Amino acid sequence: MLTDQVENQKVSPGYVRLSGASAMALRLHSGRFSRKFAFGGINLLLNYREGCFSDCAYCGLARTRPGRYEDKSFIRVDWPLVETDLVVARMAKYQEKLTRLCISMVTHGRAYEDTADIIQRIAFRVRTPISILVAPPTLNRERLNAFKKLGVDMIGVGLDAVTEQLFSQRRTQVPHGGLRWENYWEIINASREIFGPWKVNCHVLVGLGETDRDLIETFYDLKSRRILAYLFCFNPEPDSRLAERPKSNITRWRRIQLVKNLIEEYHLERDRIVFDETGSIRQLYFPVTDVKEVVIKGVAFTTNGCPGENAEPGCTRPYGSYRPSEPFRDYPFLPEDSDLMEIRGQLKLEELIEA
Repeated sequence: MLTDQVENQKVSPGYVRLSGASAMALRLHSGRFSRKFAFGGINLLLNYREGCFSDCAYCGLARTRPGRYEDKSFIRVDWPLVETDLVVARMAKYQEKLTRLCISMVTHGRAYEDTADIIQRIAFRVRTPISILVAPPTLNRERLNAFKKLGVDMIGVGLDAVTEQLFSQRRTQVPHGGLRWENYWEIINASREIFGPWKVNCHVLVGLGETDRDLIETFYDLKSRRILAYLFCFNPEPDSRLAERPKSNITRWRRIQLVKNLIEEYHLERDRIVFDETGSIRQLYFPVTDVKEVVIKGVAFTTNGCPGENAEPGCTRPYGSYRPSEPFRDYPFLPEDSDLMEIRGQLKLEELIEA
């Protein structure tokens, strides 16, 4: 009991949680990746004894998910609790290897002021670009402007559900929900005005019940606003309300990755995508040789994340869409030749492409 009481005092801004990969990169946690690659994207998560006051049906931090908050996972990996000043000291020590720092807020009354505190601690000692994955219910234009003045250069919003109806089902009409679609878009639009083009991103989850058409319309909409779409694959959290929901099959996931890249980088037009009666992608009218070239490049299948200072991949979030024991859903590095062979088989291109 005494141990629990001591643990419960370790709250933000004095303490933060680090993703397991970040803890390894800062030499605060032992371990190794299944493959060797350069990793410099550090992810922090605010920590409170009450936890997050939202209750999203799919989230590991949901209020009604059983268990102590400090034992709950976020995107299926451990987040060790560490003293903030120690984390900042390690960031300063290893900053030549770091590419991007991101603070994830939670829905809590102290989240804004504590995030601002942590930003100041980091910016005082570390030059690495800073992103915030924001909690829209805690923010307004004034607070977004304050983040920018403190040195934040990118804002992320976990939209997750891509239609208002699905957002309501998964995030509003739940036991302790209340998140509002309108509020999220208010913060997205305000962030876009304040931070500028390509400085705002929306996290999009594949597998919550949306159709391919829903996702693709979102990609076109965000591109027209010059807002980035960052893709994640739903992976069920044990004991969550969506624990029994299967994740998307690998062919659907790979095709969504491919089409998103074609829209964003190759200006694929809407009328070149054919859907079936369920809203799933049935066929693409795009040159076969061009599609094969995109697949060979491999970029379409890497992790979507905020860039580093020189536009290099900054936040690569290993295990953001899959567990460490599972095959890669997105790659925190360019896929190797053997990976690309597997990806080509997963895409089933011969069924998809019409020249």
